[in-house]
Amino acid sequence: MNQHFPTYKRKKLIKAQAQTNPYYGKPPLQRTIPELLQTGIINLDKPAGPTSHQVTAWTKNILNIHKIGHGGTLDPNVTGVLPIALSTATKILGILHHVSKEYVCVMKLHQSTPEKKIIETCNQFIGEITQIPPREAAVKRQKRQRTIHYLHILEIKGNKVLFKAGCQAGTYIRTLCTDIGKKLATGAHMDELRRTKSGLFTEKDSYTLQNILDAYHFWKNDSSQDLKKIIQPVEALLDHLSAITVRDSAIDALCHGANLAMPGVLQVDTGITTGDIIVINSLKGEGVALAKALMPTRDIIQKDKGIVADTTRVIMKKGTYPSIWKS
Repeated sequence: MNQHFPTYKRKKLIKAQAQTNPYYGKPPLQRTIPELLQTGIINLDKPAGPTSHQVTAWTKNILNIHKIGHGGTLDPNVTGVLPIALSTATKILGILHHVSKEYVCVMKLHQSTPEKKIIETCNQFIGEITQIPPREAAVKRQKRQRTIHYLHILEIKGNKVLFKAGCQAGTYIRTLCTDIGKKLATGAHMDELRRTKSGLFTEKDSYTLQNILDAYHFWKNDSSQDLKKIIQPVEALLDHLSAITVRDSAIDALCHGANLAMPGVLQVDTGITTGDIIVINSLKGEGVALAKALMPTRDIIQKDKGIVADTTRVIMKKGTYPSIWKS
């Protein structure tokens, strides 16, 4: 599964009508800071120098929580978007390993090259490419297919080329620069790199370690709510997925690992195909579980019976909604 940057707006189709009980659950944006610290996401702007693990550990110490994790490791000298999952949100952090990324890179050519040739050569790397991970990578060095969604040259100054690239997860920009240099027959290497997007997380919405430290300090000392702007609900990790909305009575069974049956379905996003990883939501917009779709949108809307999705990972805490299914 690879989630590209969204190219269209999904629509919700109504299968059935129902109301949600206001005494159970809570809309994600109404969660308190203590609740967000237990199941939230921070879009961290990683600085150059420390490792991704180090900045994640510093965030953990700042927020005084017991469990934390990051999605998509950045090399020490690489800056930019590094999503951080807090406490129970770490259990679905793996979803970020499949989302597309965007980088802004300074590539240094080893010889002077005409601009036209640079542009023509870079354009040849848009689409499916073959890479071998660099020696520094913590993965097996074997050929792999990856997709470059776009590669825009922003500026060429002397032997330095500034470009922006959107790519499939697992693409190595360092290797991309080396391969472009080979194609040009000049040689090239990655000089500087910044990640500007990871799925729906962008650098415009990211926060520095100092931002987090200040907001936490003000919350502890004068009850400032600025920390709520920094910690997003766990559902922010799932916005790129197609969704099925279910009735309250189906939620606790799903929280116990049950698969989603047709009677529980209220709303369905367009574009779901069999085998897709989807998110199951409550009527309040809460993420209940991740699941594998067992039928496409059209069948879900038209059929009255059957298992709609195979639950793969529970998000919501058991008991958030009543256990109606047991009675």
